Amino acid sequence: MIPRWVTAFAEMPPATRVVIAAACTIALIGLGVRASFGLFLEPMTASRGWSRETFALAMAWQNLAWGIGTPFAGALADRFGARVVMVAGALLYAAGVIGMGAAESALMLSLSGGLLAGTGVALTSFSIALAAIARVTNPAQRPMALGLGTAAGSLGQVLFSPFSHAVIAGYGWPMALVVIAASALAIAPLALLLPRADARAMSPSAHAEQSLGASLLEAAGHRGYVLLTLGFFVCGFHVAFISVHFPAYIRDLGLSSAAGAWALALLGLFNIAGSIIAGIAGQRFSKRTSLCWIYALRALVITALLLAPVGELTIYLFSAAMGLLWLSTVPLTTGIVAQVFGVRFMATLFGIVFLSHQIGGFLGIWLGGRIFDATGSYEPMWWAGVALSVVATLVHWPIDERPLPRLAETTA
Repeated sequence: MIPRWVTAFAEMPPATRVVIAAACTIALIGLGVRASFGLFLEPMTASRGWSRETFALAMAWQNLAWGIGTPFAGALADRFGARVVMVAGALLYAAGVIGMGAAESALMLSLSGGLLAGTGVALTSFSIALAAIARVTNPAQRPMALGLGTAAGSLGQVLFSPFSHAVIAGYGWPMALVVIAASALAIAPLALLLPRADARAMSPSAHAEQSLGASLLEAAGHRGYVLLTLGFFVCGFHVAFISVHFPAYIRDLGLSSAAGAWALALLGLFNIAGSIIAGIAGQRFSKRTSLCWIYALRALVITALLLAPVGELTIYLFSAAMGLLWLSTVPLTTGIVAQVFGVRFMATLFGIVFLSHQIGGFLGIWLGGRIFDATGSYEPMWWAGVALSVVATLVHWPIDERPLPRLAETTA
């Protein structure tokens, strides 16, 4: 039996399918390259004589630059279209990764692999790709299409983690950085397949005459938007900490570096299913309630990791379970933004929500390195992740996900 999402995709207009395919491939490359950076922590710190906090701080700056740049990148994409923004981003992304390989000091690592690469990631952000998908799909198709875009990013993690590990093992980490920089450059030609600036008319846009400033003020005064922004902080804390520190954590347990690469790949593999399931849930059930379940289950999964016997089976089971919950928050979070406010300024509005995610990511990465260097253990960070999961569950519960009255009036 053919899955429903396959038939739904096949029934879309050809132009819509091209945009979705291009956006999914961009998300695959962008998040795939980003997800592989954790594999460089051990070899780079050993080669350069850096502490883990040095590497972690550079990656934390990358996350923060990614987060700060995303709302501006979204505003530029909303105004001028995604093409020019993403082409520029691909160039900066690749340059930052190349500079990361050449860096011989902590400052240069933070400037290249941190700020420069982070700006490139922001300009090629999957949030812009998802906004492009949202604009060319109708409300009934949108949750599933956003789930596909998120799943594509996870497929990138599945592919890039073992591939990057193989290149590191066979040719060394400097050559591996060159290879993934070249991969980042491939985003540029794919971006040319995304809609032009005036292609937002392909999808009905409610209240298109609203200005960006008015939209921002409207969102700032909406309690649900504020709570959604606060809750996404926790997702960033989890995802960034695990992406960067999980391979080293696995090595600290006495397991192989290959186990770390496969653990990251499993996270991405199972998130493909998780993202698609979240997209389906967003069509059939409350997105707010689905987010509450995801964060509550994260608390249980992390607790199980800490209490279970040490071994590869435990690591792989954790990766599979956390993978189902990994980026499944994204189609639901973006879906709420589009559902409540419409798609006209979705890239900007979600970019602000995503900034909170990246602030959480900054703290997750940096504190992970700092606490490990101070205590020799990641355990305090894991328990902090459990506590934050509980907080996120409570924060999402009162969110009002109903469309604003102006959207209903425009539709009527």
